[in-house]
Amino acid sequence: MTHTYLEEVKAELQKGATQKDHPFRYFTLATVGLDQVPRLRTVVLRKVADDLRLTIYTDRRSKKMIHLKENKKVGLLFYNPDTLTQIRIEGPALIVKDEEAKKKYWSEIDKNARKDYTTTSAPGTSLASPEKLDYLEDEDHFCILEIVPFKIEYLRLKRPNHIRVRYSWEDGRWEGEFIVP
Repeated sequence: MTHTYLEEVKAELQKGATQKDHPFRYFTLATVGLDQVPRLRTVVLRKVADDLRLTIYTDRRSKKMIHLKENKKVGLLFYNPDTLTQIRIEGPALIVKDEEAKKKYWSEIDKNARKDYTTTSAPGTSLASPEKLDYLEDEDHFCILEIVPFKIEYLRLKRPNHIRVRYSWEDGRWEGEFIVP
């Protein structure tokens, strides 16, 4: 019976990657900073594979990349206020090093959005004024990350009973169990 909820998770995540107004389009990504403090930020879901690998883009100079060198494990949080559904995912974030894949994804990004990966200064650097931001002409810092889930938690708030299911990747498949909300 838990399989039904996993299929819902997959379908809703895939909608988040393809439908710009879906609540799962933007989600919270957590890394652990070098000082062992959790760091949270909102990122954009770009792709969800059939095996539930999630793809996001980032600037390779960002703080999250520094954190991932120390600890590849991340936490993801998705929330749909319309259905009162929360999805939590844990797994390692892996850098996609395939240059052909990078070229393919880069070509699909709107030319105006590409600016986000071509700033002369790294994300988080002090800036005198937003108008003083400079861009590189023939260089970018575009990076693709894939998150490979090993744990997924589904929570649906509803009456008379909330539903919460925990999934763990074991022996090449997802094992689910209902847990107390």
